[in-house]
Amino acid sequence: MSEIASETAMSRVIREAEGFLGPRLSRNTALREQHAHGEDTNPPVLPDAVAFIETTEEAARLLALCNAARVPVVPFGAGTSLEGHVTPVRGGISLDLSRMTGILEINQADLDCRVEAGVTRQQLNAHLRDQGLFFPVDPGSECTLGGMCATRASGTNAVRYGTIRENTLGLTVALADGRVIKTGGRVRKSATGYDLTRLFIGSEGTLGVITEITLKLSGIPEAMAAAVCQFDDLAGAVASVIAIIQAGIPVARIELLDDDAIGAAIAYSKLTGLALRPTLFFEFHGSEASVREQAELAEAIARENGGAGFRWAVAEEERARLWKARHDLYWAGLALKPGYFGVTTDAIVPISKLAEAVLGAKEDILASGLTAPIVGHVGDGNFHTVILIPKDDPEALARAWALDRQIVARALALGGSCSGEHGIGIGKREFLAAEHGAEAIAVMRSLKTALDPHGILNPGKIFLN
Repeated sequence: MSEIASETAMSRVIREAEGFLGPRLSRNTALREQHAHGEDTNPPVLPDAVAFIETTEEAARLLALCNAARVPVVPFGAGTSLEGHVTPVRGGISLDLSRMTGILEINQADLDCRVEAGVTRQQLNAHLRDQGLFFPVDPGSECTLGGMCATRASGTNAVRYGTIRENTLGLTVALADGRVIKTGGRVRKSATGYDLTRLFIGSEGTLGVITEITLKLSGIPEAMAAAVCQFDDLAGAVASVIAIIQAGIPVARIELLDDDAIGAAIAYSKLTGLALRPTLFFEFHGSEASVREQAELAEAIARENGGAGFRWAVAEEERARLWKARHDLYWAGLALKPGYFGVTTDAIVPISKLAEAVLGAKEDILASGLTAPIVGHVGDGNFHTVILIPKDDPEALARAWALDRQIVARALALGGSCSGEHGIGIGKREFLAAEHGAEAIAVMRSLKTALDPHGILNPGKIFLN
């Protein structure tokens, strides 16, 4: 039961919500268990009920009810978050938006679209394929676009196309008290008023519930080519990344896998012809001539840093297989040690500090005695580890969190951030003050209070208390 709402208030909200949601308001135990957690290591917490909404109006009506009764509301998309964002730590209503799957508007000439929050990027790209357009933000998992906005998602294409923040033009948001606002619009720039779109991007459901999104689209490139390059050591791979980015080569994707990570990918995804050596995955987009020029420049830099030369994947099936192997690395990491689970880290630094951050993390991992493959969207300075530990082993979990704190502390000392794309949720709350300072946190709290005075929206997230 919620720490905010009384049992009587909760029962009243459920009864009234059933009046307009019918069987889409459920107290079924199995459904509640599905909505008790994401893909993280935080303890699950059952919501009191799950509401499957299908329109912005339903979201607003339910929020108004919950606000009046002080019942917590936790937005839920695909449940793929890695920092406990969707865990209803104080009970209440899990507000499931996965049925909001309308692709409402495609403006081919203007390269934009409007979609409901439950649409996944895979669904959108399948819809766009015949129009010569695509949505480039690619976190890898089957996540919803609403969830991507709420967590300020990034992914493998961010080095060229930007994150969800740069690709979102406007939002429809249901506020805690049931009001509905529209932010931004379809134009590529505006100098009017506060930038409310960016306020809600990355707010993790604590300021409002995103129900519709207007997105920028990109044209499908004339040519795309992927390549794999292996290195004598991790230092050479990281040095190549820094030099390629500083040279201004417009790579679409550049991904790092250390020796543990490539070993996991080889075993899990059946990649052949690769050694257990630090590896970079590349992808180049553009015209035939520009892709060739980009690739030649990048390969020359890689060779100067101990790279063995590019192994190419040009056919669509080959490229898809390569990137599926990269996206499956979390599961590949877990498969290294059956019966273990993974604590994921997420740090980002300025590109010039990438070598210190990644090589320092590798040293920390070796000193810890833990297995933790390193992977990263290193073209923008972002990298992760998957720290593998036995289940039900408190001592190992404590060591994993200690390792995570070392990696984050170094990133912050180098002018970086504790999270490049996973967000704060529950898992990163302790680092927020160190990164932003007490005064900035006070301003964030004041915004939260102004938009959600009763604290019903995703309570227990972002802030420590």
